Parts: sequence; C-alpha cells; structure tokens
Amino acid sequence: MRWSSTVAAFARNYTNGLRRRCRMVHSSGPYGENLAWGSADLAGTAAVKMWVDEWRYYDYDSNSCAGGECMHYTQVVWRKSVRLGCAKVRCNNGGTIISCNYDPPGNIKGERPYEFKSSS
Repeated sequence: MRWSSTVAAFARNYTNGLRRRCRMVHSSGPYGENLAWGSADLAGTAAVKMWVDEWRYYDYDSNSCAGGECMHYTQVVWRKSVRLGCAKVRCNNGGTIISCNYDPPGNIKGERPYEFKSSS
C-alpha cells in the first residue's frame, strides 16, 4: 500500500464538501471509501482502529459479515487496493469526519479481501 496524493486530493475535496452539514454520506466516487465521524477531534488512528476492529465480524469461510458490520475492515485489508489517500475535516458544528479512499476499490462481490494460507 502506498500513499497517493491524487487519492488524498479526492478525499480532501470530498470531505471539505461535508463540512457544513457534517453527515457521513459516501461519495460514490471512483475509489473504495471508509468514512468515520467523531464528536470531538477524532484522530485518524482512532478511525482506522474502528474499521479494523470489525475483523471480529468477518467470516473468512463464508466470505461474509457474521453478527455485525465488517465491510470497513475488508476494505482496509483488501489485497488488490494498492493506493491510499485520506483526509480529515472539522465540521462547522464541531464534529470531525475522516475519509480514507482506496485505489482500486475493494469489496468486490464474490472476491475475498485476502488469501488465507494455513501453516499446516
């Protein structure tokens, strides 16, 4: 995974547009996207932790979420996503929105986010 200034510019432009209403609405842009909202000055590391903590709901055998949301997690670990760009904006109401965008996008139906190879 490499940082992409192009993908980051997309994330920055999009989050700037969310500043006024401070609502998490996906961009429907050309990239995979994870959004996080916090009422305080949410740190980027805290947003990523929220997404990664969804690992517990991902069932590799069925390639599905079991008992909770896991699509943020699967996008973070998507093996074919190789470029990343993120942005953070403080909203007019004091909230914070963070967007991380992934290129190419993940969560392709029927594909697994990564290959699991057992050591046995």
